[in-house]
Amino acid sequence: MCGFIGYINGTNVIDHHQTIENMMNTIIHRGPDSGGIHSDDKITLGFRRLSIIDLSDVANQPLYSADGNIVLVFNGEIFNFQELRADLVEKGHNFKTHSDSEVIIYGYVEYGVEFVKKLRGMFAFCIWDKKNDLQFIARDGFGIKPLYYTENTTDGTFIFGSEIKSFLPHPSFIKELNKDALRPYLTFQYSSMDETFFKGVYKLQPAHYILIKNGQKQIVQYWDKKFHAKEAPIEKYVEEIRTTVRESVDAHQISDVKVGSFLSGGIDSSYITSLLRPDKSFSVGFSDYEDMFNETNLAKELSDTLDIQNERKYISADECFEALPKIQWHMDEPQSNPSSVPLYFLSELASKDVTVVLSGEGADEIFGGYSWYQNSGKMQKYEKVPFGIRKALRGIAEALPKNQYTHFLVKGGQTVEERFIGEAVVWDEEDALNVLKPDYKNGPSVKSITKRIYDEVPGDDDVTKMQYLDLNLWMPGDILLKADKMSMAHSIELRVPFLDKEVMELAKNIPSKYRVNDIDTKYVLRQAAHQELPEEWAKRPKLGFPVPIRHWLREEKYYKLVKEMFTTDFANEFFDTKQLVGYLDEHYEGKANRGRYIWTAYVFLVWYKQFFVDM
Repeated sequence: MCGFIGYINGTNVIDHHQTIENMMNTIIHRGPDSGGIHSDDKITLGFRRLSIIDLSDVANQPLYSADGNIVLVFNGEIFNFQELRADLVEKGHNFKTHSDSEVIIYGYVEYGVEFVKKLRGMFAFCIWDKKNDLQFIARDGFGIKPLYYTENTTDGTFIFGSEIKSFLPHPSFIKELNKDALRPYLTFQYSSMDETFFKGVYKLQPAHYILIKNGQKQIVQYWDKKFHAKEAPIEKYVEEIRTTVRESVDAHQISDVKVGSFLSGGIDSSYITSLLRPDKSFSVGFSDYEDMFNETNLAKELSDTLDIQNERKYISADECFEALPKIQWHMDEPQSNPSSVPLYFLSELASKDVTVVLSGEGADEIFGGYSWYQNSGKMQKYEKVPFGIRKALRGIAEALPKNQYTHFLVKGGQTVEERFIGEAVVWDEEDALNVLKPDYKNGPSVKSITKRIYDEVPGDDDVTKMQYLDLNLWMPGDILLKADKMSMAHSIELRVPFLDKEVMELAKNIPSKYRVNDIDTKYVLRQAAHQELPEEWAKRPKLGFPVPIRHWLREEKYYKLVKEMFTTDFANEFFDTKQLVGYLDEHYEGKANRGRYIWTAYVFLVWYKQFFVDM
């Protein structure tokens, strides 16, 4: 796990060595062990290393081919590197290190850009091929590792790297707020567009690479996560999951440093921990809310059963509010998923004992774990009514006052594309438009963002469509981004064995009836986990990572803190602050639960202050 920053030199005359040093210093948390620079007349590359495999100096980056023609900077891990290395040695390539990084160099030499399809791992990298004047920049299939790029510069410089903040010291970079990003953020709670909150700065999408030659840029998709169900007995899939997930955990624990696991009371992290059997697991809960927002006792109980030492920490509201500016600085873009806060402290806790942690992210998206995917019994019965009738009743319900009955009729008369925008839904889109100032109402609609993904799977069933949307929007935009940024904030590597190419290829075959059915969500995974876990863990419902935000915002201290932010001059640039404070008062007085509305707006303002007011 590391970080890199690079740029294709523009026309302005600058001190490249000092510039790249300044850029590298902003991401030193990603790689505190060493740093390296490559600079020539075409490109400048900077790398910060967190040593995981082959701790020797010879594995430092930038890494070069034997003839010096190929230069590599690489962030991540290749879990099939030993297999790839054996193939490349057989084909005559000589390796000078025992790292996984070097297989990327000689894999490219042997197979060209198509070699990226052979990689099993989490990665973002840049290969500079001097002989062919080619930059090859790639990101892993799930988006586990971040990668950003921009041409929003004064002299045509093309900048790319692991974190946006590393772009800021470049003298040609134009730092400008993307006004279109705020509208969808309020509903999604994360940056949901390809273009980020920094105008002209883009995320390279998962499973894509960029080729740049002679100033021409080409973006190519090299893999997809579409399901194609194959009928087979459920017992066959249960056994295949057991075998494949165990093999993935074995591959993900390869390391020359200490490995631990994040552990909640849920099935996903419990399953991974039971297979890994590390020396230590790590869990966090919340002070004063142990009964409502605490799974640490369950984590401790499972750890004791598995004979694993469990390290726990209870977080206070003061700690969370004090850390929020730093959390948003690390995130690069505003991200109001409340679980980012405990994940930050969980990573801090783990960093005292280990350098690598395994976690359970991805199981819900791959195997169908979210409650959204499972209709209620009443809705299942209602959906037997012809859709034309349900659609007509929806039109009537939409004209009536909102309540649980009209909500049911509206939902029952919608297609999945109309009703499901992903796992997170915070601000009602109409409320978001009403609270925004005119300059910030022009961003894309929520539906326009989800439509491009739904359009890729028009013939799939509703469960599969929802999973596909979450795999391509919610997971890389929210779940994986916070996992990377919060772990890297404390210089530890977070690995996610469920998000493995072989696990996904298996999951693609599993019929939706085995993923989500009348009995449970994530049904087939629970059957597999039951072979490794006590029954109560395998059957336990998903809790997520609950955070007592709504309770904190009804305490005077935090009410005043948020109100102070809502009434700043710069808040007035974006919001009807009278209306925003109205939501805050309504919540504080217990008239309604507006906690997530308030938190999402507050987080944006905390982020904006970090990057545009204080810098």
